[in-house]
Amino acid sequence: MKTFTHINATSVADAGSKLSQYGTSAMLIAGGTDLIPFLKTRCLPTAQLPQYIINLKTIPDLNYIREDGDVLKLGAMTPLQDIADSPVVQAKWSSLAQAARLVAKWQIRNIGTIGGNVCCKKRCWYYRSTWNKFQCVLNGGTGCPAVAGNHKYESVFGATNGCYAVNPNDVPPVLVALSAKFVTNKRTIDAESFFDGFKVTVMAADELLTEIQVPAPAAGSKQAFAKAMERKLVDFASASAAVLVTPGTGTITAAKVVLGSVGTVPIVSAEAASALVGKTMSEATADAAAAAAVSKANAISALNKYKIPMTQGLVKRALLS
Repeated sequence: MKTFTHINATSVADAGSKLSQYGTSAMLIAGGTDLIPFLKTRCLPTAQLPQYIINLKTIPDLNYIREDGDVLKLGAMTPLQDIADSPVVQAKWSSLAQAARLVAKWQIRNIGTIGGNVCCKKRCWYYRSTWNKFQCVLNGGTGCPAVAGNHKYESVFGATNGCYAVNPNDVPPVLVALSAKFVTNKRTIDAESFFDGFKVTVMAADELLTEIQVPAPAAGSKQAFAKAMERKLVDFASASAAVLVTPGTGTITAAKVVLGSVGTVPIVSAEAASALVGKTMSEATADAAAAAAVSKANAISALNKYKIPMTQGLVKRALLS
């Protein structure tokens, strides 16, 4: 039976140093709501299981919610429930509070952190099969068994490196829509560049997330998040949509529509934005933008084709909410 050595990090620098020292033999643990069951299932080949688990909760000062001018600053270890309940977040970043509140149930949100939600591993049932029953490109095998098998939850916007597993988390689409920045121990990364369809994020092996910075939307902007799931309030999204719309004098001057749980990364729909800019918001405008948002979707088969009209409906709901 594989055992893990647990290490308490004392600072960001200490955690980074240990990551550099141990390389791929180490994994980080934040709230642990995803990593612990991931490791318990032994879904990775033994050679890929970590030897060291580096605990980030022992690092002081990574749990905070601050408004710094027109920027919201969130420590990576801030619990999701704190974000959902924060009057500061609710006042100017309501879609983020909304998305945080829709993650699982309150017991999980009190433990799970925003950094963990952003960075947690993919949830494809082939990748996460107990004792690595199905080899796939994510765990060192070849091909994607979901394509010939059950791909009900997989991407309708193509694969990355042959993998169709989606990014299923609620917070990422909102952070992309709000043009957030991710601060690591080494650099600052724009939200649209942060996610990787194969590795989940672009962070290097010795890199860890420390802070998320979210600029305040322009005055009068509309923001919303909509999510569809099989089990109410306790499930990952089958599809989701985050929108940010800035009105001008009579017409929309800027818009961002981001789709979640339908691609290997949050999908930024330039087509939906184009359908909104220069228009006045109406049901017809929302219908056109929703149709444009899924115009490039391509289901693997009829099994996951439902995601396309579902996403279209979510975009419309978010725009008109």
